[in-house]
Formats: sequence, C-alpha cells, structure tokens
Amino acid sequence: MTPQNRRKSSASGPQGTTPIQIHRALKGDASSIADLVVRTKRLNNEFDPLFAVVEDAKSRAEKYIVSTIGSPDKLLLVAADGSKIVGVLRAEMRERIFYDPHVEGLVTDFYILPEYRRKALGNQMIKQASAKLKEMGAQIIVADVPSQNEIATRFYVKRGFRSLNQFFGKSP
Repeated sequence: MTPQNRRKSSASGPQGTTPIQIHRALKGDASSIADLVVRTKRLNNEFDPLFAVVEDAKSRAEKYIVSTIGSPDKLLLVAADGSKIVGVLRAEMRERIFYDPHVEGLVTDFYILPEYRRKALGNQMIKQASAKLKEMGAQIIVADVPSQNEIATRFYVKRGFRSLNQFFGKSP
C-alpha cells in the first residue's frame, strides 16, 4: 500500500490511543465493509419503513463492494483501527448532462461504528473523499441520504452541503 493510499488521521480509537488509518479499501476488506454497508441500510430502515432491508443484504453488499474496489469511476475508503474496519465511505462519479458543474462525486454510502463517532473521523473521511473525488474529476460533491435521517442531514449541512434534490416515494 502506498503512502498516498494510507494516511494517518488525527482521529483516535475509543480509548484514544490508536490513530485511525483512512485508506482505499482492499479486496480483503470486502466482508467487513459489507457488514458496515448493511448496518447503514438497516439504519435507513429505522428512519423510514420504505427502506426495508432484504434478507440476502450481506451477499449483495459483498458483490457491490467487490465491484467497487479498483473501479476507475468509484471510490471506496475505509477507516481502520488496527485491523478492524470501523468506517466506510463509498462514492462514484456521475455526469450531470444538463447542469454545470457537469461532473459530480456522489457519496452513496457512509457509515462509522457508533463508538468511533464524534471524534472528527467523519469529517476527516469526507475531506479525504472530497479531495480524491476532485482528483478523479468531480466538480461538485453530493451525498445521497434518506430525507428522514436528520443526523446525516445535520452532518452534511455543518460541512457546507445543502439540499439539491428531493425524492418522493410511497408504496403502491
């Protein structure tokens, strides 16, 4: 792993002793990352029942993660406390054909284990992801979060994001 892919952050583990490492995910991280992705999907369901998680979510998440790792138009960062994956951020590049700026870096998944929150780790992950997405050509960084997730909304607003879209849904 190159120094550019693995950087120390100033966030520390729950006991405040181990610096958390933020780096691009490796294939060997896929199972641990999938667990965190499923946790974020289950959290979404707590905010809104229209986000009911499927039974085979873990196997779907593993395929999703493996297809992301190494993809030139996707970014997958993990936060690790030693060998334990404690956070994940997944993003992808998308074209906005009718708008300027026309290339966006879309954060699709972002989750940090509860015991690692409120230690500046989320801020460091979003800053590092934003820098890497900019290197990949992103002209705007956006995040996709359920509208009922006020915690995520406050997180992004505090960091200068604002609402751009609203999706409406209902069961048929």
